[in-house]
Amino acid sequence: MDGRDWGKFLLPYEQAVEELKVKFKTLRSELKKREEYAPIEFVTGRVKRISSILEKARRLDVPREHIERGIEDIAGIRIMCQFVEDIRYVAQLIRNRKDMSVLYEKDYITNFKDSGYRSFHMIVEYPVQTALGQKIVLAEIQIRTLAMNFWATIEHSLNYKYRDSLPDDVRDRLKKAAEAAFILDNEMTSIRHEILDAQRSFEDKSKIVQNCLSFIQELYFYHKITEAIHFQLRFNELWEQNDLPGLRRLEEDLIHAISTAKRSSRSADDE
Repeated sequence: MDGRDWGKFLLPYEQAVEELKVKFKTLRSELKKREEYAPIEFVTGRVKRISSILEKARRLDVPREHIERGIEDIAGIRIMCQFVEDIRYVAQLIRNRKDMSVLYEKDYITNFKDSGYRSFHMIVEYPVQTALGQKIVLAEIQIRTLAMNFWATIEHSLNYKYRDSLPDDVRDRLKKAAEAAFILDNEMTSIRHEILDAQRSFEDKSKIVQNCLSFIQELYFYHKITEAIHFQLRFNELWEQNDLPGLRRLEEDLIHAISTAKRSSRSADDE
């Protein structure tokens, strides 16, 4: 060992992972609000274990003093998408950002590995503000579909079990599973519009239901108890019938009722 204080060494990487997770989750929320569809399904992150760092440094013949630049995935972020085309979109969003710099990319989707591994990797420089000043750390961002991620997680576990010496039959079955995952992604892409329409319909219904119930509660606030009970009964009936157009009309009627209640309240205050 080189006497390195690994706890202190990993601090900037831990900070980078936490900050990047927050930024990409915020990006997801913003895209969902602006475009009603978020290409990012969810985000995870991790800092590489010390044992894994040392094993990779040995495998790549990276001297201990050069680990900061020689091991590029000490800080790792994974961004999961629903569709393959979402991966390209997310990668472009990352290229356009000013808070990190893309050093290079590895496209394992177009050029997948012999094992069947598919993913899109981006190595970025990310500035971390530490107690000792700014420090630039390297981070690897992996962008993949849910199917790709499921396969990669299983493959990683098996490689760990067999110490990267998979039996031939296991390797062959993994390759077949990778092809099946690729076919699944292609099938999902072929019905992408139908899937997105279904998701938008679900989101619209959820939003309308939330608005209706909030407006009914607001009527109680303005002491419009009879109206509130009437609207609640209408809501219950429409909900049981799964009548989305009816719920939309109810939402409009509630907006009108709230507006009238507010005007009445202001008039009473003026008197």
